[in-house]
Amino acid sequence: MAAGTEETVISAERANQGYLADLWRYRELLAFLAWRDLLVRYKQTVVGAAWALIRPLLTMLVLTFVFGRLGQMPAAGSPYPLLVLCGILPWQFFAAAVSESGNSLVSNSSLISKVYFPRLVIPVGSLITACADVAIALVFLAALMAWYGWVPPLTVFLAPAFFALALLVSLGAGLWLAALTVRYRDIKYIVPFAVQFGLYVSPVGFVSAVVPESYRLLYALNPMVGVIDGFRWSILGGAHALYWPAVLLSAVSGLILVWTGLLYFRRTERTFADVI
Repeated sequence: MAAGTEETVISAERANQGYLADLWRYRELLAFLAWRDLLVRYKQTVVGAAWALIRPLLTMLVLTFVFGRLGQMPAAGSPYPLLVLCGILPWQFFAAAVSESGNSLVSNSSLISKVYFPRLVIPVGSLITACADVAIALVFLAALMAWYGWVPPLTVFLAPAFFALALLVSLGAGLWLAALTVRYRDIKYIVPFAVQFGLYVSPVGFVSAVVPESYRLLYALNPMVGVIDGFRWSILGGAHALYWPAVLLSAVSGLILVWTGLLYFRRTERTFADVI
């Protein structure tokens, strides 16, 4: 090798290190995309960001009437509307994050086909947008707790941990759906139906304790069961006994989804600009 020349070694490890550096380098783009999505969502709307409060309010009223009044489901010692709202918030975050991140790459096809940046920035930006909606909805939860005079137990300090678990599950599912939607466009029609169906099979409008004991472990294979039960337990405590195997399954499912989602996303990322 001639003196003064440099040798560049290309390896998988080096490529991954470069990708992580690129993610940090494009952090401002991540913030811009998240802010843009928030502005577009509420642009030319009558009530603006208040939709983040109206949606959980209307959903709470419907589920309280269906499950609480008609179905006579047990409230486990807490006001039924409060029980429902504690289930709606993590589910609303998951539904919004999965729906938006799944369609995020296709929605930004013109950007992807013109310039280089780590494509992972786009679905992650959708998660930040969903976090903003939940932050607004938490104000409604605090107001409802004050209305009922409900003082949260000390387990309330564990609520961020269950929200982080929801973030983990949402990220993994969102990565899979984002990459698959680029190649299979009919995925975007399946996701809204799956999200709507999941609302009623997840313990959003009822406590999962109503599920027969022989089916509890099978029911807990839904990763959102442990998330919703855990968040509700952290806010309400009391008679809302936590089924820890469901939480463990949610954590394991989230880690598997993120790991496999990242692998599949990185493997197909190089073809996004051609296929999209």
